[in-house]
Amino acid sequence: MMLNVKIGASISLSYGSQLLEGNTLVALMEDPILVSAANSFKAIPERKFPVYEESGVDRLMKNKWVYLFQREYGTVDPAFVDFVGTDEATTCVGIVIRNKKNGMTSVSHMDSPNIVDMGLSQMLLHVVDHNMEAELDVHLVGGFEDVSPNYAYSSTRSESQEQLDGHSFPLCAKIVEALFTRPENFHVQTLFVLGHNTRRDSEGNAYPIFHGLVVETSTGLVTPACFDRTSRCPDEIVRRIRVTSAYEDPSWSGKLLETYDTQTDQFRIASCCWSFRQKDISLTLKSLSDSEILLICSTSPSAEAPDFVDNLRRQWEYLIEHPDWRETFPSKQARAFERVGDGGWKRC
Repeated sequence: MMLNVKIGASISLSYGSQLLEGNTLVALMEDPILVSAANSFKAIPERKFPVYEESGVDRLMKNKWVYLFQREYGTVDPAFVDFVGTDEATTCVGIVIRNKKNGMTSVSHMDSPNIVDMGLSQMLLHVVDHNMEAELDVHLVGGFEDVSPNYAYSSTRSESQEQLDGHSFPLCAKIVEALFTRPENFHVQTLFVLGHNTRRDSEGNAYPIFHGLVVETSTGLVTPACFDRTSRCPDEIVRRIRVTSAYEDPSWSGKLLETYDTQTDQFRIASCCWSFRQKDISLTLKSLSDSEILLICSTSPSAEAPDFVDNLRRQWEYLIEHPDWRETFPSKQARAFERVGDGGWKRC
């Protein structure tokens, strides 16, 4: 079977079925145009959110943005939203799919190969609008060489070596494979993953160069980005807890979490439940040292952002204070948030 994908603005490459079995990602990582695009992306200064005015006044600009946590996705209309982005990715990957004609933009934060197929279908629902001929720009940012590249890029890996692939490579490989096998017209513009997104210290330890991205919806410009606690909103802690709860909820198996309503420009945090046992677990975890928490709770303990442990501790504190999930979701109703004048959110 021959499949066709366009890379960048002008190059078209064809790959046979043998390449799809494991070497597609490797070929793309070595493509000169994508290597050049990755080098250009690396040189872009990381954009920080919230955005403050140049005058130094400690006041948010009235930009409207949508933020996505791990395993969430959101599709935004440029008529409503100026920026959409995600961060906190180490072995995860941020994906952007944008319709060049109408600017509709979907962003997700994928954390497992198991959610890629259904996740892409969710992302594309409001982007293609049944128009399979739509030109779709694709950007991938995240993941890093969390194992030796000699293992990850080997074309003759044994079963024992497969176990050393880490988390980033299998996820990136699955995303690329899924894009190649879908019928939509994808244009891969940015592939800033794995080796392209890896820096090493003097001892050879690997770290991601960037943990996040943001899209300017009016232009489609994608830049590195990081967010702080005030801009990872709305409903930060509940959404973080929902990510964990979703792993135990069969209704979310294989899916990305829905949070943002494209048509109404509102957040709707669907109900999730947790057991009273979570309070005891949270009390135990909270008593651990920072280093112990990193080892137990992270896929890449040495590469997490400085606020990783603090974010977990705040989740556990919430579960300790609210052991009954029905306090958070009375009558299983979603938690809804609407946009306010300064671009922020209020409960509705």
